[in-house]
This record gives sequence, structure tokens and C-alpha cells, in this order.
Amino acid sequence: MSSDALLARLHTLHPMLIDLSLGRTERLLAALDNPHLKLPPVLHVAGTNGKGSTVAHLRAMLEAGGKRVQTYISPHLVRFHERIRLSGGLISEARLVDILERCEAVNDGQPITFFEITTVAGFLAFAEDEADYCIVEVGLGGRYDSTNVLERKLATLITPVGLDHQNFLGDSIAGIAGEKAGIIRPGTPAFSAAQEPDALAVIEAEAAGVDTPLKVAGRDWTAVADGDGWIFEDAAGRLALPQPALAGFHQIGNAALALAALRSLGIAPSPDRIEAAMRSVTWPARMQPVTRGPLFDLLRPGTRLWLDGGHNPHAAEALARALAGRKLDLVLGMLEGKDAAGYLGLMAPVAA
Repeated sequence: MSSDALLARLHTLHPMLIDLSLGRTERLLAALDNPHLKLPPVLHVAGTNGKGSTVAHLRAMLEAGGKRVQTYISPHLVRFHERIRLSGGLISEARLVDILERCEAVNDGQPITFFEITTVAGFLAFAEDEADYCIVEVGLGGRYDSTNVLERKLATLITPVGLDHQNFLGDSIAGIAGEKAGIIRPGTPAFSAAQEPDALAVIEAEAAGVDTPLKVAGRDWTAVADGDGWIFEDAAGRLALPQPALAGFHQIGNAALALAALRSLGIAPSPDRIEAAMRSVTWPARMQPVTRGPLFDLLRPGTRLWLDGGHNPHAAEALARALAGRKLDLVLGMLEGKDAAGYLGLMAPVAA
């Protein structure tokens, strides 16, 4: 059976109502002998926007330093296999089928969400793979996200918090920040990107409540654009780095969050390897120039086509800042329930 057929079948196990909880995930993990307790050191990443880009920067720097890295991300862009990256690359079709079949068999038809059972599949694949680090991206929220069964973590990282998924997480920045901060664990170093004051206050309170050291952008490290590159500075010193290969000023913040965590943990590679990582980091559909294919072939001479997956006002704000001064034709698709008006209002200054 193909992985596509298996994944389609797993969708049928979805409960009638989604309740954000960890019970179903913990039940299935226990039946599989708790693979999530057998992972290499975990870096856990939550936030509204920038999670995937931060994961990409973490992986690029660790791999530039010769480390074997696993990553778990969601959603996927083209193929489900993108969600589970093992030390040797994306999970193979045969390996994915094997892992999914084992999870399905042990679950034995019980209600479970698609994200819950596939997260368990990811942890099972990671536990059976040799790697130096495992980077896990939160799916939705944090406190009750399926990935938050992870207790033994090397560090937690929180990217910028904004309004999104309000039907699950609430309508206030403070409330959403509280859900994101739920991944923080006692005594485990935590790192936060620059936040709105209400969000930062909640994150700081969560960290203090579990006696966790928290480092914050702008206070414990700085990152500023400088010509064709950027300057990073923390307690360990100053680095002059090339612009990340991912376009947009906001990517400096994502790269800096990743770098601050690795430097503080003492696992960052040498400066020349960090520079190499900045030049090589990839993360598709984030201000990505489309340079080949049927859409590219339709372009008029002298025009460019960009692709971006941003889908909330917080993302639109970053995009509009990156594209300031341009006049673009916009083609937008968005799920019902998203704040399309808020998104388009922020993009209006760059829209022709």
C-alpha cells in the first residue's frame, strides 16, 4: 500500500470533535513503548510565524557543523514525507509506510486526529534513527499540541506571537502567548524572539513559574541589518554575517533566534560554518522566487514571480515590510475562517 492511501485511511479515524489534549497521543505512544523518550536531544519550536524558518536555520547551522539532524515540521508543502526528516534526509516511502502501518495497527481503530497519529509516527521514526539532534516544530498552539508530550528537551524556542487559529487559541495576544509558552519545561533553557509586550509578559511569567532561564531578543542578543548582511551580538561576542538565503528582513530575526539558542547551549558551529549556513539555508514557499516551471514560462520579460505561504495579518505585516516600495499583482488563496480582510489591509500598500 502507498503512503498516500495509508494517510487517507488515517484521516477516517478523526474524532467527531477536536479537543486540544494530549491523551490520545500519550495512549498511542505508550502502546508503542514510548518512542518519544528515546529521541536525541530535542529543540522544540513554537510560535505563530517563523517556526519553520527557525527550524530551517537551526538545521542548516547544526549540519554545517557536521551534526546529524532530524526535523519534524507541519504542514507539508508538496509531499507528506517533508514532515519527517531523518539524519540521512526525508523519510523514504518504504520507511514511511512501515511506520504508518505499525501506528495504525497499534491504534486499532480508536479515534485519533490525523496530526496526533502522524506525530507519533514521526517520533517512532526518530527513535529508530541515529542522530545528534532532533528539532520539533509545534503544530498548533503549544500547551496541548501533540508534540508537547516531549518532556526531556535541550531547549525551547518561541518565535513571534500573533493572532491566528483564534477558534482554538483565543482572541488575545496574551492568551495565544500562554498557549505557546506551554512548551516551556522546568530548568530547560528557553529562548524568545522579540514579542509584543503582552506576549512577552506571559512568556516571562511562564518561565519564572517553572524556574526556567529565559533569554529574549533585544535583551540577551541583538541582530541588526548592516549593508548586505547583518550583525549578531550576544554575551559570547559579535558576528558579522551574510544575509540569510531566505528573503525578507524578518528572516534575520528567525536566524538570530536560532543562533542565540545554539550559542547559549554551546553547540553552535564555528563562525565560518555559520556563514556557510546563512548562504545555504532553504525553506520553500517563504518569499521564494519562482525561477522555472510552467508559471515562470508565462511571465512577461522583466517580471518576477514570488511564492509565500503567509496566511495571517502578522505574516502580512512582515511581507509588506520586505516588499516596501514595490507594486505587485497579488494572487491570494486562504481558508475560510482566516482573516483575509486583515491580511489584505496590510498588503494594500504594495498591491497594484
